[in-house]
Amino acid sequence: MNPEQQKELLKSADFRCKKCGYYSPLGKGLEINKVSSAVLCSICNTFAPFDAKELEKYIHEKIEWQNLETFRNSGINKLSHSSQKMGMLEKSKHGKIMARPPFGYRVENGNLIVDEKNKENVRLIFEEFVAGKSMNQIAQTYSMSVNGIKKILKNFAYVGKVKFDNTLSQGTHKPIISSELFNRVQQVFEKKN
Repeated sequence: MNPEQQKELLKSADFRCKKCGYYSPLGKGLEINKVSSAVLCSICNTFAPFDAKELEKYIHEKIEWQNLETFRNSGINKLSHSSQKMGMLEKSKHGKIMARPPFGYRVENGNLIVDEKNKENVRLIFEEFVAGKSMNQIAQTYSMSVNGIKKILKNFAYVGKVKFDNTLSQGTHKPIISSELFNRVQQVFEKKN
C-alpha cells in the first residue's frame, strides 16, 4: 500500500490502534498493517507477525497503550525495525540461523557446524526423553536447566531446519537427530499436555 492509499484509508478509519488502543486524532503514529489492513500504532505494527493467523492472535492479545509510551517517546523508527526483521526473515528462508547457535552446534564462517564434542549429548537428551526420563532428570544428568532441556527438545535446528518469526525453512546445516526422533519427542509433549 503506497503512502497515498494509506492516508486515504486513515481518513475513514477509527484513529485507534486495534492492539493497544492508542488514539491519535489526526492518525499520526498510526499505520495500516500490510497483512490485514488493520489500523495499528507504529510500535504495535513494528512487532506484528507477517502470518495472518498469528497476526489475528497478536491483535487480540491486548496491551495498554500507556505501556508503550516509553518507546513512542524515544522515537523508535518503524522502518529500521521492519527492514531488519524482513532481512532476518529472508536470511532464515535461505537456511541461515538468526540466533546464537544451539547446544551441539557452533558457528564457523557464518555457517552452523555440528560441534562433535556435544553432538552425542544432544542425541542422548532426545532419546532419554522419549524413553521416559523427566526433563528434571535429564537436566541434572547434563548440568543444564529444565528450561534449557525443553528448548533443546523443541528446537527444529536439530533436524536441519530454521524457525524464525513462525516460519520454518530448510537449513543449510547438518541435522544431529532424525525427524522421526524429533517427532516422537513432540508427541510425548502433546501427551503430557
